[in-house]
Amino acid sequence: MSHPQLRLKLTLELVWWVATAILAVLVLFPILRVFDNYPFLFANILFIFIFVTFTRYIFLLKNTFLARLTPVKLLLIAACLPLLFYLIGQVYGFQMFLDEQGSQTLLSLKYLREQVPVTRESGLLGYIRTEMLFFGVGSVITTIIMPFRMILSIWRTYNTEDRV
Repeated sequence: MSHPQLRLKLTLELVWWVATAILAVLVLFPILRVFDNYPFLFANILFIFIFVTFTRYIFLLKNTFLARLTPVKLLLIAACLPLLFYLIGQVYGFQMFLDEQGSQTLLSLKYLREQVPVTRESGLLGYIRTEMLFFGVGSVITTIIMPFRMILSIWRTYNTEDRV
């Protein structure tokens, strides 16, 4: 890969990371506007970044700087199993919190920035549950698929020169 191509791919990667950060802020804004210290903030941000980044690598790997970096692909394959267990634990922890404590408990926690009007309460709780489960389950699914995509890419790299 030539130097200008690598530079372009690294620039594109940086643009994607910035776009993912913007998406995370937009998705979390309604929650962060209400909570001072949202208890699932780290897990939620991780879900969004893993989902977007792994989905991008699954479908657009040929256009990333990882296309020909076999050691990095091997590292990603090795990292996916522990990451998968961690993500499943986070999704389970959130679901268990909702099942045991109830979603209303979120709005009665001590770190609310302001009192949520009753008319917005159910909408906010539904939004939190839906987006958390969407990105959580999506990140779990992409983490399951990712090693297979990396193995396919490695195989293609060593068996055909023009495809990744």
